[in-house]
Amino acid sequence: MIKKINLGVLISGSGNTLQNFIDQIEQGKLIATIQVAISSKPNAAGLDKARKHGTPTAVVPYSNYKNVDTFSQAITTELDKYPIDLITLAGFVHFYKIPEKYKGKVMNIHPGLIPAFCGHHYYGNKVHEAVINYGAKVSGCTVHFADNVYDNGPIIIQRTVPVLDDDTPHSLAARVFQEECESYPEAIRLFAAGRLKIEGRKVRILKP
Repeated sequence: MIKKINLGVLISGSGNTLQNFIDQIEQGKLIATIQVAISSKPNAAGLDKARKHGTPTAVVPYSNYKNVDTFSQAITTELDKYPIDLITLAGFVHFYKIPEKYKGKVMNIHPGLIPAFCGHHYYGNKVHEAVINYGAKVSGCTVHFADNVYDNGPIIIQRTVPVLDDDTPHSLAARVFQEECESYPEAIRLFAAGRLKIEGRKVRILKP
């Protein structure tokens, strides 16, 4: 029997990744419960998506906190109200300083192939603009365990897409997002099944 995993989802904007999780759960492809969706912005569209599906929400406005420590503690306080197995960063644009108890239990997805086009200022369409401007021939997405350095934790899954000559950041983003919709739930399923083993910088996927 597959164990249901309890997710905490951190968002800042549209909530497209959150919606993908909801869709996958409703289709029976992801055996999970989203315990809470926490937004760093009070007007994030993703909050409406969560509420529409009966998911508890919380808002921890980044602008209300004087530093990353107090902001991160407020996020952790909200997460601690629920039984969370895995925290998923889903278009969360702020730095979340991970406390000891959640180390190895936080995932992020980046719309590029880490270690290229990643780090503090690379998110959303900025990644796709940089990929196109550099003349890269492939791009993709990376699911990784998050640590307390931007886009640094060990990589779980990467998927690639071609960069076409006539691509715009919008068209490339759409192609990459299709891969994100498959790879993030896959990584969550592997985590839930106990099949991810972190060995230094590498993640070994264990056989079932």
